[in-house]
Amino acid sequence: MFRALINDAKSAAGAVIGKYVIRASVAVPFVIAVGFGIAALTLFLVERFGAIVGYAIMAGAFAAIGLIAAAVVSVREQEEAVADAEAEKHDTAAVASDAAAQVAAQAPLALLSALLTTPLVPGAAMGGLKMLGRNLPLVVLLGLMVLLFWPTSDEEAVGSETSAEPDAAAADAGQHEPSSDIRQHAA
Repeated sequence: MFRALINDAKSAAGAVIGKYVIRASVAVPFVIAVGFGIAALTLFLVERFGAIVGYAIMAGAFAAIGLIAAAVVSVREQEEAVADAEAEKHDTAAVASDAAAQVAAQAPLALLSALLTTPLVPGAAMGGLKMLGRNLPLVVLLGLMVLLFWPTSDEEAVGSETSAEPDAAAADAGQHEPSSDIRQHAA
């Protein structure tokens, strides 16, 4: 069993390494071409400005490219860190509240099913009732937590309240507008 798993891991790792070797082999000619281009540019600058100034220009150009690349990478890393922190904050809160609501909703059914599958149901039920009676404050707290996380349709209630107000305002406006229109036509 483990031998098959190890063989699968080896073949997957070999496939990934092979894919990157192929990509690297495609990139090698481009890297060599860039090298020759840099050498040609260096020779041009040496002939035009002299050896010291030509090499200084090339060093400055590479330093500028390095600084720009470092700035771009730094900005991207900061943006990713902020985005990750923001996503983690929102995702963690949503997942935690959803999980708590789901557990709170399923806990009574799980306890009831465990209680009913016991061979000694009457004795277990009495023991459970005694336990609940002894821990009544915890039971009340659990009940309040269930009510706190219970899903409600607040969005529908809010939507109907907000939609009722403009309808009432439109109805009031509609009642007053025709009378004002009739007065204007009569005059």
